[in-house]
Amino acid sequence: MLGWREMSAQRTTTKGVQYLMTHVMLVGGDVALLEGLAQSLAGVGHRPVVAATLQDAREVAADSPPLVLIVERSLASSAGAELLRVPIAAGGARLLYRTASTAPAPLLPALQRAVLADLTLPLERQRLAALVQSVGDRAKTTGRAPRHTPPESRAI
Repeated sequence: MLGWREMSAQRTTTKGVQYLMTHVMLVGGDVALLEGLAQSLAGVGHRPVVAATLQDAREVAADSPPLVLIVERSLASSAGAELLRVPIAAGGARLLYRTASTAPAPLLPALQRAVLADLTLPLERQRLAALVQSVGDRAKTTGRAPRHTPPESRAI
């Protein structure tokens, strides 16, 4: 049994090409917090997936790499370079989070360089939403956004 769950996906269509909304993967042990964040992100049009472990995240990301990977800091600290083995989409970003009641765990220098932001949740929910939106917009602007082109619109 995989410990992950995917929320409903929404698509936007521009000139016959469907762009998937930002694919976000949330990884950590606090199921209630992650489900709440996933619902918030789905409510503004993103496509969140929740995984309990980095192993589950790696299995899910192998088929569909997320544009934004959000991982609990203590999990990233204990796993070390394992976090870097979870694939993300081109132009994507890794974010870490911790709850306000936990002290920041130390990270390897390679992880420190690979992380876009370190958030304290649920206090910084709005910052998380803004970062996800920013990464998604940047990927669309640079042409790195995942998209699905219907067969009838493809060149032969």
